[in-house]
Order: sequence, then structure tokens, then C-alpha cells
Amino acid sequence: MIIGKRLRELREEKKLSQGDIEKRTGLLRCYISRVENGHTVPAIETLEKMARALELPLYHLMYDGDGAPEAPIAIGNGDRSQRWGLGGREASYLQKLRRLVGKMNATDRKLLLHMVQKMARGNG
Repeated sequence: MIIGKRLRELREEKKLSQGDIEKRTGLLRCYISRVENGHTVPAIETLEKMARALELPLYHLMYDGDGAPEAPIAIGNGDRSQRWGLGGREASYLQKLRRLVGKMNATDRKLLLHMVQKMARGNG
């Protein structure tokens, strides 16, 4: 499924124009058109804005089934050391990290990932 096509379908189901989405998201109408026509791939932050504008949970943009998709099984079988980041402060920290890494340019992100790989291998 192409995300632009899905966005257009959902917008039209709600009887909203691209102008309505522009007002609700602050995104330019020409950008919304480019996304819907498959000329631009939106960032996750943009998809979050569009989901809010359409008054839908984010998963609706990627999932066209009747009910909610089945939740993935949590990592680990009760071993707390393998469940880090699934809740509480750790989850909040990972959410913040995800947003910040998403704002980085591609070169900086590549450098960061390279450094993390070296540190994880102990070659740092």
C-alpha cells in the first residue's frame, strides 16, 4: 500500500479537502498534494500531524483492516533485563531519542549509528 493513496482515501472518507488538512496541520496544500500523489515520502512527524488532523490513530494510516492490528509480543519472557524501554522512564527516553534522531541530517545520523556500532562491539 502506498501511504499517499491511503491518506487521500482517509481524507475523502472524512469529506475533508486538502485545504482543510492544511489548516489543521500547518502543512502547505501543495505539499499535501505531493504526498497524496506519491511524489514525496512524509516523515513520521508529518504522518503524526496528518493522523491528528484526520482524528485517527497513527496506525490507521498504515493499516486498512477492520479492527486494530494485533499488538506485537513484548521482548523477553518475563526477564526484566530484556524488557528495557517498554514502559516508564525508559520508554519516555526512547521516544525523545527517536524524535531527536529523526531531526538529524542523514550524514550525522550515519555517523551516530557508526559510533554506536563500534561502541556495542567494544572497538571504540
